[in-house]
Amino acid sequence: MQVSTHNTETPGLLKIGNNTRKIIFIIAAVLCLTPWVSAPIALLAGIIFANTIGHPFAQLNSKATKILLQVSVVGLGFGMNVHSAIQAGKEGILFTICSIFGTLTLGFLLGKLLKIDRKTSQLISSGTAICGGSAIAAIAPVINADEKQMSVALGTVFILNSIALFLFPAIGHGLHLSEQQFGLWAAIAIHDTSSVVGAASKYGPHALEVATTVKLARALWIIPLSLGTALVFKSGSGKIKIPWFIGYFILAMICNTYFAPTAIISPYIVAIAKAGLTLTLFLIGCGLSVQKLKSVGVRPLIQGVLLWIFISVLALSAVMLVG
Repeated sequence: MQVSTHNTETPGLLKIGNNTRKIIFIIAAVLCLTPWVSAPIALLAGIIFANTIGHPFAQLNSKATKILLQVSVVGLGFGMNVHSAIQAGKEGILFTICSIFGTLTLGFLLGKLLKIDRKTSQLISSGTAICGGSAIAAIAPVINADEKQMSVALGTVFILNSIALFLFPAIGHGLHLSEQQFGLWAAIAIHDTSSVVGAASKYGPHALEVATTVKLARALWIIPLSLGTALVFKSGSGKIKIPWFIGYFILAMICNTYFAPTAIISPYIVAIAKAGLTLTLFLIGCGLSVQKLKSVGVRPLIQGVLLWIFISVLALSAVMLVG
């Protein structure tokens, strides 16, 4: 996705100097690293910041968000046990397979029904089926999607992620879901890893472990999805982006499980990783300006919402049925 090198900031409603905007932004970012700011509050603060004060480093936001998210997820691996992760992965694999293929099929049909651009529809479906922005970033070069198509898909996914971060924990508590159930549901029904981890961490430590493990296992489906998409769109020249940071996450879990000295520093690494995740969500919020929201359009948003409802209800029914 190309970003103009001329616009280095996103102006907000308040007319203040760029230096002042930068200072306020840095203060807000530092506050997100403290225990006083939760993941949902950080996301909300970012959205408010983007649409009032304005993002002074908009050009760097996407890259910084991606790197910080990956580093934070690897750090969370130091708080997890390999044996528990394998068990969680086994329990989530059937849900993963069914939901991915079901979502992609429904997304194709909705795209046809709503007369949405084919590539945009595929990006939204892929982002909903697997892991939000990461899947969209992986599939886009495979189908040669342009900047507009990527922006619409990313905007749709990020809007729904923001809602899920607030809505899912409330629903989970209302239905008295166990941490195991909520972790599975969040990993399957919430698009982006950042929002999955944010919602699960708010629900409980075991929910966080289950959700992170299942979500990252789900992210590996980017590879077969990319290959399948290349065949369907007949674009074998596109590059497939493999989420290599998942390997580092697994290494972190192995160290925490089998290398005793790691246990001394693991709690500190996990604490730093959680703070990094909170900052990531603040940056994601900062990227949701009014301009980006307007660029989404009604029909792609309808497709995204219907797919999200489908996968959310399906996954919730499954985890409650299994118990």
